[in-house]
Amino acid sequence: MEEIRVASDTNREENYKFMVWGVRDQLETETDLIANLSNISALIKFYMDDCNWAGFYIMRDGELVLGPFQGLPACYRIKVGSGVCGTAAQEKTVLRVEDVHDFPGHIACDSASNSEIVLPIIKNGEVFGVLDLDSPNKGRFGELEEKYLREAVEIIEKHI
Repeated sequence: MEEIRVASDTNREENYKFMVWGVRDQLETETDLIANLSNISALIKFYMDDCNWAGFYIMRDGELVLGPFQGLPACYRIKVGSGVCGTAAQEKTVLRVEDVHDFPGHIACDSASNSEIVLPIIKNGEVFGVLDLDSPNKGRFGELEEKYLREAVEIIEKHI
C-alpha cells in the first residue's frame, strides 16, 4: 500500500480523490476481504473529516452483521429494513440522512452521531453488505461525499 496523501484541510474534493485512489490501490494489491475492508474503513475515516464512524456491515443469513470498521464499538447485527443501514439494504439505495434523530426507527449505536450516509454494496444483484458513515455534525454528508463514496463502493463491488 502506498503512503497516504492529503491535499489540504480545506480541499475536501482533492482528499476524496486520494481516498478513492487509496481504495483502488488497496484492492489491487491485496486479495483478502477482511484485510481490504479493514484498511478501506481506515482510509475512509481518515479522509472524511468530521466522521466518527466508518465501516461495513456484511449480509449474513438475511441480516447485516458488523464487519471491519473505525470508531467506537457498534451494533453487532441489524435486521434488513431496520434503521438507516437496514433500510438502505432493503431498498438497495443510498441513504443520506441529515438528522438521524428524525429517521423513523433509527438505531443509535453511538449517541454522538447526528447524520449518516449508507451505501449498499451489490454483487450479482444481491446485497453483499453496506458501507456506513456517521458524523456528529448534522447534514455532514452531501452530494460531494456521496459521489466519491459511490465511486469507492463501485470499486469494492468489482473486487468482491
